[in-house]
Amino acid sequence: MSIKVTSLCKTYGTQKAVDHVSFELTKGEIVGFLGPNGAGKSTTMKMITGYLPPTSGSASVCGFDVQEKPMEVRRRVGYLPEANPLYYEMYVREYLEFTARIHKMGKESRSRIEEMIEMTVLGKEAHKKIGALSKGYKQRVGIAQAMLHNPEVLILDEPTSGLDPNQIIEIRDLVKNIGREKTVLLSTHIMQEVQAMCSRVIIINNGKIVADDSISHLREANSNLNVLVVSFDKAIDETLLNEIKSMNGYEKLEDNKYSLKSRDTDELPRELMQWALKHNTNITSMQSEVHSLEDVFRTLTKQ
Repeated sequence: MSIKVTSLCKTYGTQKAVDHVSFELTKGEIVGFLGPNGAGKSTTMKMITGYLPPTSGSASVCGFDVQEKPMEVRRRVGYLPEANPLYYEMYVREYLEFTARIHKMGKESRSRIEEMIEMTVLGKEAHKKIGALSKGYKQRVGIAQAMLHNPEVLILDEPTSGLDPNQIIEIRDLVKNIGREKTVLLSTHIMQEVQAMCSRVIIINNGKIVADDSISHLREANSNLNVLVVSFDKAIDETLLNEIKSMNGYEKLEDNKYSLKSRDTDELPRELMQWALKHNTNITSMQSEVHSLEDVFRTLTKQ
């Protein structure tokens, strides 16, 4: 098991920032770690990487307990914090050389640095000071340092925060390539990134895990109401819609177009067709609405 977290807790005074969190990640997984601000994402990541001691519970990386074998864990983890702390006065290669010395990489450091520069497409910027780089290239430097010692596990906290669309796509492709051979735990607020990169999602709210599943299963499990978007050929008397017994409510979207809600996927379309015939109304379009990951997230993290 690449990452194993068991009943992990972190308490600040009377506040439980992380409350008995448990999950496991295996090699080759890219897992999205989601939650609203203050939910406990970054705190959990810091405890897994050994930067923050837990109040109780345990975390292990590649079989090594974070508290008992912290140096073994750090050899196997690459970590990009949300703030991405870099030395702005250092040149890119100089910073990576400094990082290599910290990891005691020895003779292999030079070739590995060049490999990381190529992988993160930093070649044209490698001669510059880090402070002179754009936000996107600073993020690349952060990922390069996290990957430099060839860790088995990569933990990324908001890696695409503040980037433009082109930079986001580039970082996304980079993470997907890394994830083929590594285990990646990725925190982000951008749902499109999760859907594009992740095979699984863990959602935390108020310090507790509220979901841990594939995106498709989460959509199915949290669709309390099915939505049918219907367009009519003319204006209708909205009060007559209440005759549809399988409907649990409706919303007018625009002229002659409505969103109908129901807990019975099969009954609503059939009853709607009968209703339209009864009132001499033609249905010009009828389509089931797909629940997005954002809808699921909002449902699960409501206070």
